[in-house]
Amino acid sequence: MHRIIIKNAADLEGMRASGHIAARVRDTVAKSVSPGVTTGELGDYAAELFKGFGAESAFLGYKGFPGQICVSVNEGVVHGIPGKRRIALGDIVSLDIGVRHGGYVGDTATTVMVGVTDPEIIRLVRTTALALEAGIAAARAGRRLSDVSHAIETVAVRAGFSVVRAFVGHGIGRKMHEDPQIPNFGRPGQGPKLLEGMTLALEPMVNMGAADVEVMEDGWTVVAKDRKPSAHFEHTVAIAGGPAEILTI
Repeated sequence: MHRIIIKNAADLEGMRASGHIAARVRDTVAKSVSPGVTTGELGDYAAELFKGFGAESAFLGYKGFPGQICVSVNEGVVHGIPGKRRIALGDIVSLDIGVRHGGYVGDTATTVMVGVTDPEIIRLVRTTALALEAGIAAARAGRRLSDVSHAIETVAVRAGFSVVRAFVGHGIGRKMHEDPQIPNFGRPGQGPKLLEGMTLALEPMVNMGAADVEVMEDGWTVVAKDRKPSAHFEHTVAIAGGPAEILTI
């Protein structure tokens, strides 16, 4: 039985603050993604930004993760460790940003195209962003959790892509991962009812090829098993009386 955590007004204000910082870091680091830049430099830049906002990385040290942010390139799905890899023209780079501020966590992700001309890769990235939009539109009080999952999956599958099943979205608040887990697939009308004050991290991970993934030797980096490109977008949202409030803007 999931313990659904409902946030009060003070909690939501704290979540808005952490979400806003996460969004600022996401957008600022994304502008620095360019050929020749290393993933480690992107992580270092994020660390400087966290400090400037009086915040800290919610990822560094989490279950032993060694990076300030996650940077996943091309076939990388999630949990890429920033390091010596240099970004090249034609890459897609997924940035996953987690911020802790005032006791609350904001979590967001985006995929940046670096001079990409391949129409299928462009379509993959755009489809993943649209899948997130569909999930957010379905996240309304009174609906079921799997309505969100189904909305995300429908957009991806109709475009001919597959959603990753091994990693999912999640509740979020004072902890990075709270109940409930939020798959990016499933039949509608299932799971707990969405209630005002729930805060959720919705994050479709969409593969160009099959949904299967594997973890690399570093114990963290998750890649598409067939080594085809993968895209990742994420927002932290709050269930409200009408449309969900996006906190990571």
